[in-house]
Amino acid sequence: MRLQPSRMATPAAAGLVAALILGIPSAGARDNLPRGRTASPIVDGEYPASFFPNTELLGAGEMRITALGTGMPNQTKRAVSISYYVELGNGDKFLFDVGSGALGNLFSLRPDFSKIDKVFASHLHVDHVGDFMGFHVGSWLSGRYTPLHLYGPSGATPELGTAAFVEGMKTAYAWDIATRSGALPDAGGQIEVHEFNYLQENEVVYQKNGVTVRSWPAIHSLDGSVSYSLEWNGLKYVFGGDTFPNKWYMQFAKGADVASHECFLPPKALAAYFGWDLAQATYVSTRIHTEPQAFGKVMATLKPRLAVGYHSVQSPENNAAIMDGVRAVYDGPLAIARDLMVINVTQQDIKVRMATVDDYVLPPDVTPGYIKAPRTDRKSPSKAVLSGKWEGYTPPPMPKRGQ
Repeated sequence: MRLQPSRMATPAAAGLVAALILGIPSAGARDNLPRGRTASPIVDGEYPASFFPNTELLGAGEMRITALGTGMPNQTKRAVSISYYVELGNGDKFLFDVGSGALGNLFSLRPDFSKIDKVFASHLHVDHVGDFMGFHVGSWLSGRYTPLHLYGPSGATPELGTAAFVEGMKTAYAWDIATRSGALPDAGGQIEVHEFNYLQENEVVYQKNGVTVRSWPAIHSLDGSVSYSLEWNGLKYVFGGDTFPNKWYMQFAKGADVASHECFLPPKALAAYFGWDLAQATYVSTRIHTEPQAFGKVMATLKPRLAVGYHSVQSPENNAAIMDGVRAVYDGPLAIARDLMVINVTQQDIKVRMATVDDYVLPPDVTPGYIKAPRTDRKSPSKAVLSGKWEGYTPPPMPKRGQ
């Protein structure tokens, strides 16, 4: 039976009843939408065939996972490096990895950057963290006015850990950050690092607002790679990062609604792609990554509601090789991820679609909080440099700050 608002109810009461029926998030959980966009709730689980950003209200108990990047370090326009964007019905948002090229796909969604302040790094390869500083600066320009939090593993030695990575990035980007400080909100320029022991097993690395993120070790290249799970509202998403099939994933990914795990190219396809000999391709594909048949065995054992494979090169022949390997051992629900694949998850259903975005988009609109956030004085070049101003041009008068 479907409840209907009373004809005598006030508009506010009717809206409350409708929100309860449709599972619409509270006003505080809703995003700041770009001008000209209106978001509507999904009714009776009937999703449009394509996802058009900022047109759908995420249900109060719903999770949306968007693959921002699914490819290799030598990225292409349609297959950038690894990143997953997770949005929850309570308004929380998370990034798992932010590999090279992923920032462009995130911006194409025109999200509310004031809410995107948490990044979880699986490891420190460029195809997993190469866009971190670009995201730091770009989101600071586009609406984030609070510190950016990076959660990531330690390394076998201190200089190989997440904290050292951030210190190195802050040094490399010192001029950039110094020039923007003051013109942009002060707090938005800060990076807070939460480094944890990469050997910890299913320990909590983040817990707030009913959301719990845990980590466990992964096997990849050197010590210092991890996998994550995110649990909220009875739903569980697992992000594997790069890894050889391992006992920790098999234990701690149990019960996942969506289990993502790399599904690398098989050795022969990898050799052809990179021009490697078969020995090198076999080592990379089957010793430090997970080839398709191994991915299939992992998922056949775990039986998630949806298995998601990524970290592959999309082409007809490669896709056929991947699917042949996976389907030889696994016949369950499966998505081989492509950039901008969108997965909506509720207790009742999982819907997989592609996002439809503009190739050229304007920055998202910022919130009043961003506009009012404290800023110090603007920076300026030295007198020696300013003395070189051309006298043939006089700029217009400066308006008062805040106008």
